[in-house]
Amino acid sequence: MKKALFIGGTGTISSAITRLIARAPDWQLYLINRGNNTDRIPKNVTLIKADVNDETNVLKLTNGLHFDVVCDFIGFTPEHVERDYRLFRGRTEQYIFISSASAYQKPTTGYVMDEGTPLANPYWQYSRNKIACEEWLMHKYREEGFPVTIIRPSHTYDERNVPVSVSGKNGSWQVLCRMMEGKPVIVHGDGSSLWTMMHNSDFAKAFVGLMGNIHAIGNTIQITSDETLTWNQIYSCIARALGVEWKPYYVSSTFLSAVSDYDFTGALLGDKAVSVVFDNSRLKRLVPEFKATVRFDEGVRRTIDYILAHPEYQKEDVEFNAWCDRVIATLESAKHSLL
Repeated sequence: MKKALFIGGTGTISSAITRLIARAPDWQLYLINRGNNTDRIPKNVTLIKADVNDETNVLKLTNGLHFDVVCDFIGFTPEHVERDYRLFRGRTEQYIFISSASAYQKPTTGYVMDEGTPLANPYWQYSRNKIACEEWLMHKYREEGFPVTIIRPSHTYDERNVPVSVSGKNGSWQVLCRMMEGKPVIVHGDGSSLWTMMHNSDFAKAFVGLMGNIHAIGNTIQITSDETLTWNQIYSCIARALGVEWKPYYVSSTFLSAVSDYDFTGALLGDKAVSVVFDNSRLKRLVPEFKATVRFDEGVRRTIDYILAHPEYQKEDVEFNAWCDRVIATLESAKHSLL
């Protein structure tokens, strides 16, 4: 039986992969996890309860284990991948690093992205850190044969969070509240930029097809849906799932970045404000059976139904709500002053 080790394994992307691998008869799955979300871990998955940064303890707890695949779902800086290299060099046949499609060049030279699109994001430190991780790992692959595979997801969502472009520190619930209360919802730009959403169950199918895949070694693969939507369509789908009227209030991304303490410089100017369409030809060559099947209007309806049934995911954000009202009132005042 093949052995896989996930660092993390209970997040937005990784939870669906964990569930899928747990049902596979030919895989035995281990998770290195602090154990804060054990209710999301299937019973037949072996939990190694540890802080992965405690390398001595991790080496002790994994002593004698050799893995077909090791994947880090919570690696964000070069220090994280250097730690993984020390822990698992010579102990895995494939090391998978989760990077980000936000690493692609901003401003873009074209809206179609593939793995050959240059990497450069001056707006977002998160993306620059991911680029640095990729470069370090590929150096180890070229110089030592360290068996790395780099995955670049775009916007992946699950049942716990509705994907929106402008939200506060507590996620998207307050945006849904504004919709349900009939209040205007801030949308960056004019809502016409293109974006790609992917349900985590679809991501999991593609990812599992790359695990243990010899053609993925030394390769970078983006995993996204082929469904491209405007932000107007995205918000309209959310409103329809809630059964309410959507009242958009369009605000420049540059303005939003300049007038808030939220990280809109990175999240908008470095990511969501840019129109993107992804070319998934490489993924389909490596995993020919893969097809994304969850259409966004269907997936987001599932998510909304889940959140409405689970109060623990309904996190009020009074500060963000008041900020939205102030932004809208200020812009309306400025508009009327020029009439």
